[in-house]
Amino acid sequence: MNKNSSNIMALAPNTSNKRETVCIFGTGDFGRALGHKMIQSGYPVVYGSRSTQISNLIPKDAEVLSHAEAAQKAAIIIIAIQRQHYNFLIPLAEVLHGKVLVDISNNMKLNQYPESNAEYLAQLLPGSKVVKAFNTVSAWALQSGTLDASRQVFVCGDDVEAKQMVMNIVRALGLTPLDKGSLLAAQEIENYPLQLFPMWKFPIFLSLGLTAFFFFYCLALDVIYTYIYENNNFSFFIAITIPNRVCPVMALILLALVYLPGIFAAIIQLYRGTKYRRFPDWLDKWMLCRKQLGLIALAFASLHAVFTLVTPMRAFVSWRTSKGIISQALNNKTEPLNNTNAWLSDSYLALGILGYFLFVLLGITSLPSVSNNVNWREFRFVQSKLGYLALILCTAHTLVYGGKWFLSPSAYKWYLPNIYILSLIVPCAVLVVKFVLIFPCVDKPLTQIRQGWERNPKYSK
Repeated sequence: MNKNSSNIMALAPNTSNKRETVCIFGTGDFGRALGHKMIQSGYPVVYGSRSTQISNLIPKDAEVLSHAEAAQKAAIIIIAIQRQHYNFLIPLAEVLHGKVLVDISNNMKLNQYPESNAEYLAQLLPGSKVVKAFNTVSAWALQSGTLDASRQVFVCGDDVEAKQMVMNIVRALGLTPLDKGSLLAAQEIENYPLQLFPMWKFPIFLSLGLTAFFFFYCLALDVIYTYIYENNNFSFFIAITIPNRVCPVMALILLALVYLPGIFAAIIQLYRGTKYRRFPDWLDKWMLCRKQLGLIALAFASLHAVFTLVTPMRAFVSWRTSKGIISQALNNKTEPLNNTNAWLSDSYLALGILGYFLFVLLGITSLPSVSNNVNWREFRFVQSKLGYLALILCTAHTLVYGGKWFLSPSAYKWYLPNIYILSLIVPCAVLVVKFVLIFPCVDKPLTQIRQGWERNPKYSK
């Protein structure tokens, strides 16, 4: 008897794993997508709607009832409607009392209202337990299943138990909940999807400004100057030649700007003799956007590689080559190979290829999917050691190619230096200072400071 009963118990389904019914107010795109995803995860779903007629858009396994009837069937109610329609919930206050209300709404612009939508909902229904969640996940991602880029779900609320119930649902859907604390964090969570590349603004504006400066700089020297003083119309340089000069210059300068704030930070820490004092705000912001600066630099380097590959197909290059061949034929003289120029040409090409290879490696390791699979020491080795090596190779590439213009008077049109001379100022300064910082007499005290030693303990934390 006992044996048979134990067998029955072993074969019986585990009713504790049964999913609780979830109610969704709203049958829009997100409400339907979220309901479909929940049904796939084993949740019974009931929709609360003004119209109880079954539509082809509603998941077939879901039930559609009036708002009051649907709310009575579930302890968790997802409010998939916009803030301006929340007033219809007020007559349902008695039915919603004690229920967990999940606010998933977003606004049209940052800080559109004095309080967050979730806080406003909590004010309308003080007897309910309001939790903010799911507002950073798109309906398209839920429908298509491409949640890799938006797997993280921010959750906040004042009731710990209610928040835990919502986080359990998030996990069941294959997403990752991140507890942001009380409902006071809802404003920040609602602003998050509205931010347009917040860490990219400074790098993009800086890149656009420098690109415009170097473009017009080259335009003045290579097109306008030659037209005025040499009567040559090289306006077609705007299409390929000038961009192929601006792109490598921008790539080199931006790569140097990735490592320049680290140089400033080391100098400041050596000067202060402590690591427990904050850096200036401008340096903090600069250091936070180094990844973006590096990726933009990689984009410029890639454009430079493409422009260089199409150079032999240009009409100007074909004309100049044929002109040289005809000139040698008319003079019945063949110019011998200049071994020095051949070495210089092969050297700067080899340096450029190696530098670009490391450049791409830096970009790949900065991707979250890659950086999450390496430890801190490996990441630091690639981004720091190999990063400086890439800077050295790219600087040498530019120096070998453009160094001949340093001492050439003809290169200083309107007494202005060539663009490649300007591009070497920041990288060379970074490398020189870094070379000084790795001296043992400098590196040792800097390492001690970063490990917690202080020259003057009164500045301790």
